[in-house]
Amino acid sequence: MNDSANPPPPVTRDDDPMASVGRLWPSPEYTRQVERLRAAVGETIYLVEIADTEVQLGIRITGKPYVLLGLVDFPRPDPLKGLAPHLILLDDGRGVNLGRIARITREHPFDPAPADLLFQDREASQALLWRDRQLSDAFIAQRAKALLGEVLGVPTAPQEARLSGPPGLDAPSDDA
Repeated sequence: MNDSANPPPPVTRDDDPMASVGRLWPSPEYTRQVERLRAAVGETIYLVEIADTEVQLGIRITGKPYVLLGLVDFPRPDPLKGLAPHLILLDDGRGVNLGRIARITREHPFDPAPADLLFQDREASQALLWRDRQLSDAFIAQRAKALLGEVLGVPTAPQEARLSGPPGLDAPSDDA
């Protein structure tokens, strides 16, 4: 089992079911996870949903049990938009695309055993569930100073007042 003292190993592109960079999408692991979900139709499941807005990305873990009513093909998958080729049907009337889910488990909503994992977007889980939190007193002071400088018209270096992203995302891209 995973907990905050023992986070899962780092995600590589080879073991991420949703990774699509330079390879077939979805991955073989995604297909295996879809088959596990098909076998779990009718069971009680727990979701960790990806909650995204225009300004932030986070997760929502409610601990609320749902009954998995089915798994259907999604007609317009798009890896760039995070839309997977399948969606799940829940007993609350919703259909949720697997691209909007970080984890689906049975038995335990929090800290599930590996055998209870039915689906896991490992990259989203690693980036959103297990990432070290960076909101510290030093960061708040640094950000406040940068904002005050902006208000007073004193320029500050933009990199000083930013939270760093996952490894590899903070470096300048060749695509830009």
